[in-house]
Amino acid sequence: MSRVLRAGIRTIVCLCLTAVLTHAVLVFLHIAPSNAVSQRYSAQINAWVYPLFEQNWKLFAPDPDSVNRRISARSAHTEADGTVRVSQWFDLSAVDHTAVEHSPFPSHTAQNELRRAWTSYLELHGGSDEPRSERAVMLQKYLRNIAVARMTEHADDRSGERIAHIQLRVVTVPVTAPRTNATTTAQAPPKPAETRLLPWWKVTPDGN
Repeated sequence: MSRVLRAGIRTIVCLCLTAVLTHAVLVFLHIAPSNAVSQRYSAQINAWVYPLFEQNWKLFAPDPDSVNRRISARSAHTEADGTVRVSQWFDLSAVDHTAVEHSPFPSHTAQNELRRAWTSYLELHGGSDEPRSERAVMLQKYLRNIAVARMTEHADDRSGERIAHIQLRVVTVPVTAPRTNATTTAQAPPKPAETRLLPWWKVTPDGN
């Protein structure tokens, strides 16, 4: 093996070890209790961790959803004559449900991508759809791009036109409590479903 090749291999190994070590340190600082280092370098840590390496403790302390959510989307674009055409609602959650049901090895994307995108959006926006941080803007674009990609892939009635604007609708239905025996007191009636209509978002070719 030539000296140049050996030097190249050593350089690549050193770069890989440096990347792995940097990743491990940044993820550790992200999940560790707040400290002087993580507070000082929070911007750099968050820039590395989000959105691909987000960590949480739900594997050890699971927090199952107490609601079922159905997320739908519709698109709009302007025809050549100036007419605005709005599509029918497209059920994004139903696509995931179909992909997961009866599948012995359902994909992580079908199970969690859309659901986690919405819960993260909800955590950062609350009841308002106005982003108040850079991460909130990023999550808004992330949720929008998921909806655009799935509508483009699955909707057959779009005739290939470009999506100019997109709107999401989220219907939240509380999970019904299990039935109790006849000796217990009467249960409270189930809570009604809540529908949240998000604003129209402009779709750009580059997804930004």
